[in-house]
Amino acid sequence: MSGDGEIEAMMKIAAALESLDDAARQRALQWAFSRYRGARQLEVVTPAAGRPHEPATDSLVGAAYETFADLFEAARPDTEREKALVAAYWVQSCQGNTSFVSQALNAELKDLGHGVGNITEALTQLKDERPALILQLKKSGTSKQARKTYKLTLEGMKRVQAMARGGGQLDE
Repeated sequence: MSGDGEIEAMMKIAAALESLDDAARQRALQWAFSRYRGARQLEVVTPAAGRPHEPATDSLVGAAYETFADLFEAARPDTEREKALVAAYWVQSCQGNTSFVSQALNAELKDLGHGVGNITEALTQLKDERPALILQLKKSGTSKQARKTYKLTLEGMKRVQAMARGGGQLDE
């Protein structure tokens, strides 16, 4: 049964990651995801006959970049909200997450030396644009500092792809 092999592989991965600190675990998972998802992604870029064409906004731009640093360099964001948008694209589209918290974005940006002073404000600006580039899905807690969960919109994905191609900086 093929499921047994999958379970065994997952148990080995969990055991290997257990002893790592959070930062090392994140890097190991990013590497594995990039390596194995990237190979699979190349196979599905051309839709099979009879299958509806998938939108060009999946993560085709992300597939061309091995690391967040590569995508960041290609997109060359100037403002804090552009930095937040590119990081959101990386965390959601390239890493395969359905949503994200602001802390994950700023962690990626800080690793590159490009942390955002107020990531929540940058995300709020992206949320307030029309069409919205980011959606807030939920808020955990009642304080101003409560953890918020966000999702990149299709328009947000298109904007990052345009930036990575060299022509889509946000208007101020």
